[in-house]
Amino acid sequence: MTSTLEQLRAGQLAGTRRLKLACGLSEFPREIFDLADTLEILDLSGNALTRLPDDLPRLSKLRIIFASDNPFTELPEVLGQCSQLSMVGFKANRIRKVSGQSLPPLLRWLILTDNEIDTLPAEIGTCTQLQKLMLAGNRLRTLPEELAACSRLELLRLAANQLSELPAWLLRLPRLSWLAFAGNPFSEALETAALTDTPSADIRWDELKLEQQLGEGASGVIYRAALLARHEHASRPVAVKLFKGAVTSDGLPDCEMAACIRAGDHPNLIPVVGKVKGHPAGTHGLVMELIDPQFTNLAGPPSLESCTRDVYDADTRFEFASVLRLAYGMASAACHLHRQGVMHGDLYAHNILHGGQGRALLGDFGAASFYATDDRHFRFALQRLEVRAYGCLLEELIDRCDLVAVEADIAAKLVALKENCLSEEIDSRPLFDEIAAVLRQLTGAGDRDTAAFAAV
Repeated sequence: MTSTLEQLRAGQLAGTRRLKLACGLSEFPREIFDLADTLEILDLSGNALTRLPDDLPRLSKLRIIFASDNPFTELPEVLGQCSQLSMVGFKANRIRKVSGQSLPPLLRWLILTDNEIDTLPAEIGTCTQLQKLMLAGNRLRTLPEELAACSRLELLRLAANQLSELPAWLLRLPRLSWLAFAGNPFSEALETAALTDTPSADIRWDELKLEQQLGEGASGVIYRAALLARHEHASRPVAVKLFKGAVTSDGLPDCEMAACIRAGDHPNLIPVVGKVKGHPAGTHGLVMELIDPQFTNLAGPPSLESCTRDVYDADTRFEFASVLRLAYGMASAACHLHRQGVMHGDLYAHNILHGGQGRALLGDFGAASFYATDDRHFRFALQRLEVRAYGCLLEELIDRCDLVAVEADIAAKLVALKENCLSEEIDSRPLFDEIAAVLRQLTGAGDRDTAAFAAV
C-alpha cells in the first residue's frame, strides 16, 4: 500500500516495517529516518530522485530498497554501506555507472533492468551471497571474470545487451539454473530465423474480436477473443497476447514471440494458432489456443524472502501418480524445446498451468533464448543448466507428496533423479532425454512416447 508524505510527516506511520512513497519526490524525505528502528523495506519507485542521503545507513534494519522509474544516473555508493541490505532494485532509471562501492555486503538480489550500463565492476565477485542478478536491457559488451566467484548465483538475466558471446566460465557456475540471453548480437541471427523461417499463420486483426482480459504480465496483455471464420459463420474462442513492446525484466517481447513460434507443437506446451497481422497501432501479438479455465498456475512466483524459489499455497499436496505425470510432461516439453534450439530460461512452477492429476502446460517464454543445435558443447552446457531448474521443480513436487505409501525403490529412484539434477558437479547432471527415460520407467509408460524423447 502506498503511503503519503502527509502521513509520514504527521507521525502516522510510526513503527512501520514497510514504506512506499510515490508522490513526485525530488529529494529524499528526512522524515523517513524517524522509522529507523523498524523500517525494513523502502520503496521509492516512480519519483524524480537522483540521489540518496549519505546517512542512509542510519536505517540500520533496511533489507530491501526499490527505486525504479527514477532518473538516477549512477547506482548510489551509499548502498554499499548498508550492512543489512540484501535486495536492491533500480529498474528503468538512467544508470550508466555502477561502482564497486555501491554493492552491499549481504547482496542477494540486484535488479538493474532497463538502464544504460556498459560495464559491471570487478567487485561484483565479492558478492558471495548473490542469487539473482537482473541486467536485461542495458549496454553490456562483456561480463567481468570476477563474477565467476559468485557460486550461489541461480538466476541471471542478460537479454537485450551488446554481448558478443557468453563466456565459458559463466556456464560452469554450479547453481546457475535460470538464464536469459536473447537479444544480444551473438544470438540475433537465430532469433530472426525463428520469426522468418518457422511456419506460422498470419491472422488478420479484423478476424479477431477481443472480449475480456484474462491476465497481464511484464511483456503483454492476454485477452479472450473470438477468431472469426473466413468462409463460415461460426467462430471459435482463442486467447490473444498483445505485446507491450518495451524491455521486460526477462528480455524483449519480440524474442518471446520468436520462441513461442519456434517451439512448435507439443502436448505440454500451449498451442500457438498464429501471429497477429495488421494491428492498427502496429502492435505485435500472438493468437493461442484458449486453455480450459480449470488449469491454474501450479505455484506463485518467488517472494522477496524466497528470492529464487516459488511459493506454494500452504495446503498444496500432490498424489504420487500426479507428480510422475507432471514431471514426465515437463521433461518431455523441455526435451522438445532443446531439440528446437530453445532454452526456456524460466522453467518454474509459476509458469506451469496445472489441470489436476498431473496434467500440465508450460508457458511464458519471456526468458527464452536461442542457440545453434550443431554446437554440441554449448547445447549440452545450456541443457544441463536448465536441468538444474527442473531439479528445483522436482524437489518442490516431491516435498509436497507423501512418499511413505510409495514402493520404496520407486520413491528412491525419483529422489535420486532429483539429486542428480541438482548436482553442483555440472557434468554429472542428466540430460532431458535421460530424465524422461527414468520417468518412463517409473510410470510404466514403456516406449509409448519414445520418439518424443529422442536424444537432443
